[in-house]
Amino acid sequence: MPVSKPMREDIVTAKEEKLNRLEEAVGSAYPEKTPRTHTNQEALDAFDALSADGGEVSLVGRVRSLRVMGKIAFAHIEDGSGKIQVFLSEGEIGHDAFALFSDNIESGDFIAATGTMFLTKKGEKTLSAKSWSILSKSMRPIPTEFYGLKDEEELLRRRYLDLLSNTETRDLFRKKNRFWQTIRQFLAERDFLEVQTPVLEHIPGGAEAEPFTTHHNALDQDFYLRISLELSLKRLLVGGYERVFEIGRVFRNEGIDREHLQEFDHMEFYSAYTDLGQGMAMVEELYRAVAGAVTDGGMKTSHEGDVEIDWGKPFPRVDYFTEFRKETDIDLSAEVTALELRKKADELGIRYEASYGLGRMIDTLYKKTVRQKLIEPCFLVGHPIAVSPLAKIDPSDPKKALRMQPVALKSELGNGFAELNDPADQRRRFEEQMKLRAAGDKEGMMLDEDFLEALEYGMPPAFGFGMSERLFAVLMNRSVRETVIFPPMKER
Repeated sequence: MPVSKPMREDIVTAKEEKLNRLEEAVGSAYPEKTPRTHTNQEALDAFDALSADGGEVSLVGRVRSLRVMGKIAFAHIEDGSGKIQVFLSEGEIGHDAFALFSDNIESGDFIAATGTMFLTKKGEKTLSAKSWSILSKSMRPIPTEFYGLKDEEELLRRRYLDLLSNTETRDLFRKKNRFWQTIRQFLAERDFLEVQTPVLEHIPGGAEAEPFTTHHNALDQDFYLRISLELSLKRLLVGGYERVFEIGRVFRNEGIDREHLQEFDHMEFYSAYTDLGQGMAMVEELYRAVAGAVTDGGMKTSHEGDVEIDWGKPFPRVDYFTEFRKETDIDLSAEVTALELRKKADELGIRYEASYGLGRMIDTLYKKTVRQKLIEPCFLVGHPIAVSPLAKIDPSDPKKALRMQPVALKSELGNGFAELNDPADQRRRFEEQMKLRAAGDKEGMMLDEDFLEALEYGMPPAFGFGMSERLFAVLMNRSVRETVIFPPMKER
């Protein structure tokens, strides 16, 4: 139950009085130095040796629970490694020190305690304090002290309180770190060079998305925040590197939903002299490594209650044209118009923008039909050229691109293709995208002359692949916003 404003003010006033008493007694309640010999977990792990030795141990942490019973007190303190119990008695630390503790320390404060390890009658490993000190006074009540923080918007807005209150949330972001480190290690072991490319770009490219704009004061020029890592990394292939990757933040000025945010972490790698089949094999191996890392080797995740996904199974190939025809009765290998696709969308009750051209209409229908049936992990292959402006044409079918996408649980979890390295063909594709922009499609790609010039110097055949933290959100069965530590939020 939420606390009223007057009651909250009374709590804060009481905390201020306790702070004043602490500072009158010991000086600053926010000292610089921390007397620490072990983390809490190290003390627990080495308990037998420490208790037998009888040597002094100094531990620190936030007070998470506190019981004062006459002239003794028990507190649990928590550092980054875990919790441990501290026992304080007036007979051991003295009347004044015990009174200062019992009258002024409360849940949320950070303290240090020095003493010896012993086992309580209940069998709990505990530090018997010979002295204690204040490290930081908490001036606001921790939500769980009186009502808890349940509202999702507030949990995301004040993530530090979510992390403070919920070990599950802290564990989530440890897993996310493992997610990215697994990807980094996987690529490094295969001789990929990690690089960092500019966030500010003259021309945004590499994806179909509306960019953010900003102004560079020193250059007195507008720039775009990158929407992809692709075109910069391909320039490095031109420059002579054969295997490169980057993990970095990208920005897309589009809507928020379970799978989309305006800024998110993204990874792309490019491998010269690697074809589509070899690339798919590498991606499948990567996804197994990632799934194993975040599930502690289990390889299985649960979704929507009763759906279990086994990421260890081989990913089947699903043909885009075949499934599209099955779901819409439209044969993409024939001559298809945007008007025909709009009629089908109207028939199926699928919304679209009037500015959508052929490619955007194909993609819109696909997402509302074919993708809704793709639950088990698979590779969607054989995309239409109309939705693949940066991929090579399939020589066996000029209407298809040499492209693949890992898909599972109705979500696109990556994007890869045999990279288009014919500068003339790439120029034609850019020009088609510019026509879409002129017709009102804000997500159409811009023509990038600098990139085209780089291609004219020659880029080797290559496989490129990109994926975002959406994969992590799907593995955790959460919205992507929940898996970002500080997601963008509306002002109150």
